[in-house]
Amino acid sequence: MSYTNIINMLDLGNIPILSKDRDERDPFIIAGGPCAYNPEPIADIIDFFIIGEGEEVILEVLEKYRDFKNTSGSKIDFLKEVCQVEGVYVPRFYKTYYNEDGTIRKMEPIIEEAPKKVKKRIIRDLDKAYFPEKLIIPYIETVHDRIPLEIFRGCTRGCRFCQAGIIYRPVREKSPKRLLDLAEELVEKTGYENISLTSLSSCDYSQLQLLVSELIDRYEEEKIGVSLPSLRLDSFSIEILKEMEKVRKTGLTFAPEAGSQRLRNVINKGIEEKDLTTAVSYAFKEGWSSIKLYFMIGLPTETDDDILGIRDLGY
Repeated sequence: MSYTNIINMLDLGNIPILSKDRDERDPFIIAGGPCAYNPEPIADIIDFFIIGEGEEVILEVLEKYRDFKNTSGSKIDFLKEVCQVEGVYVPRFYKTYYNEDGTIRKMEPIIEEAPKKVKKRIIRDLDKAYFPEKLIIPYIETVHDRIPLEIFRGCTRGCRFCQAGIIYRPVREKSPKRLLDLAEELVEKTGYENISLTSLSSCDYSQLQLLVSELIDRYEEEKIGVSLPSLRLDSFSIEILKEMEKVRKTGLTFAPEAGSQRLRNVINKGIEEKDLTTAVSYAFKEGWSSIKLYFMIGLPTETDDDILGIRDLGY
């Protein structure tokens, strides 16, 4: 997530930093992921950006590249082809007009092949999307030493600090059947003893109770546990927690984000201190010995009292 590291990497690889200085012998420099949603700071460096989710578009780009390798065309010829793939932005094919304050007024394509507006790519049906059924198992213990099972993408919450909550819209869920099938494959092929149900806000999955109950029923005898990372306090379900603790008490993580209710309101977090005390009190009563809390420092309008509120919540 550090733009300057990109420059350093190119320099260390003896690759010209600016795209206009690279010739036919140099590789294409491609960027994607969340930071590519704001491509202009490095638009002079990157040959083309992929905007949005990559599972489908990367295959389309590689198909274009395979066809290109069988021709005698130039790199510009390939860029003219690939810019027609939805979600691909080739900066050199656009002219940018700025306002006096430095903000962008408009962007216009300068070649016929380039679309007037680049639309982000999304995976519309997650059940049909590829998800690995085999994982590389390291020889050493790692931080994420478990099966990651993505249950849905997107979030409807609209917290003001959250980039992911905006760029991964709309919300799309995987069906319980698809998730159970994936879990069965991954349990058999990895040997992991924990399944982590991942998303931006896992407690908001519409069929979470059904999914967790089914996973516990299937794997309780094998002592394979289920965990939910970064639980939302306002959607915290005690019933789900009771299911999870049938196997073992996996880690609990809550995200108040700010130390005071005033600042939580500013960032539109939508939870109150009583939500935290209710959830934590139940967890300790049921035998959980430790709980992790996520906070952020440096939020807009933050005061010393807001930071001290983190300490007070900890007590």
